[in-house]
Amino acid sequence: MITNYVKIAWKVLLRHPFYTFVTLFGISLTLTVLIVLTSFINHLIGPNYPEYKRDRTLYFQNVALRDSLRHHANVSPASFEFMQRYVTTLKTPEKVAITTLFSYANAYVNGKRIEVRIKHTNAAFWEVAGFDFLEGKPFNEGHIAGGENVTVITDDLKEQYFGDASEPVAGQFIEVDNRKYRVIGVVRGAPITRPFTSSDMYIPYSATHKDGRDKGFLGGYVALVLAAGKSDFPAIQSEFTGVIERIPTPQVSNGGFKFYSIEAGVHPYLDAWLGVFPVFDPEDSPLFYSVIALFMFLFMSLPAINLVNLNVSRMMERASEIGVRKAFGAPVRTLMGQFVIENLFITAIGGAIALVLSALVVFLINRSGWIAKADLTINLNVFAASVLICLAFGIMSGLLPALRMARVSIAQALKNA
Repeated sequence: MITNYVKIAWKVLLRHPFYTFVTLFGISLTLTVLIVLTSFINHLIGPNYPEYKRDRTLYFQNVALRDSLRHHANVSPASFEFMQRYVTTLKTPEKVAITTLFSYANAYVNGKRIEVRIKHTNAAFWEVAGFDFLEGKPFNEGHIAGGENVTVITDDLKEQYFGDASEPVAGQFIEVDNRKYRVIGVVRGAPITRPFTSSDMYIPYSATHKDGRDKGFLGGYVALVLAAGKSDFPAIQSEFTGVIERIPTPQVSNGGFKFYSIEAGVHPYLDAWLGVFPVFDPEDSPLFYSVIALFMFLFMSLPAINLVNLNVSRMMERASEIGVRKAFGAPVRTLMGQFVIENLFITAIGGAIALVLSALVVFLINRSGWIAKADLTINLNVFAASVLICLAFGIMSGLLPALRMARVSIAQALKNA
């Protein structure tokens, strides 16, 4: 029966090319925008390179020091001292990586200035972040303990500084802000949209570029706290909360601010990312997904309304078919099922076109350089979301006209034929 409905839908499409074009154009354009949007959201918050372990990583990015009335607060990434005392000493996580977000420095090649983003990290950073090493290896605890001026650079910086991308550079030196560092590794760069891991140059926190080992509470460090599994998140968060609560107050921060309470937490990536925006609080991920879902629904509803009108016009031409089938006893549910299946078939064609267009748009975005090292993809998650969007769109635009036409009386249907 479903096969027959699909054949009928195909014949209807061929009968009126203009209606077919308008219908498929509206469906494919709408779904292309939604699929690309879904791909971009996945690019921002999904477990992508080099943060493949994001689904079992908690992120720590800010310390908030508040006054006695809680009217004012100093909010900043943490100092190196804070990290060493309260974060890297956690017992529950597998690994704790600490890193600066990044600072800027200058390198010069043949009189040309290169602006270099630099991260200071610990050795565990390379175990939490899954970088692809194109040559060499990461620095380790031995390099840090020895105070060695070593560095890991990205493939982009290698090409800018050394010129020939095909020649190995491990063991050579790069000079940044009048300091020389021995290159021990080259990695594939990460997109700039991943601030916890993206940089041009990675050096140990003990290296002499700019000593990042600041004192007190506030500084420039964030942390990636790797759990054995997502089920360990509550235990890690509980341990960290207990550590923070045992910090004696009041105290004076390294900026001279007297604070009476301190707030800090470790959160999954989406919650940590949302915490950057004033309208969201950490742990507001359900609200975020609700907002995205509402936006998608509203965006789909406008073309869906137009397609409802087109579908009603198209179905009115089949009034005689509806009248004859009802005269022979076809129930409303069967007629509605036929029209919805036909509309889903048309939507599926539009969805297939949209997937091709989306792949092209994603390819162009990745190649355009608008987002450095962009790696948007139409992966399994994005494809699954796209299928759900197609189904929702097909049902939204087909159910109302199907219900309206299926309820038309036999006399009225034959009269309109």
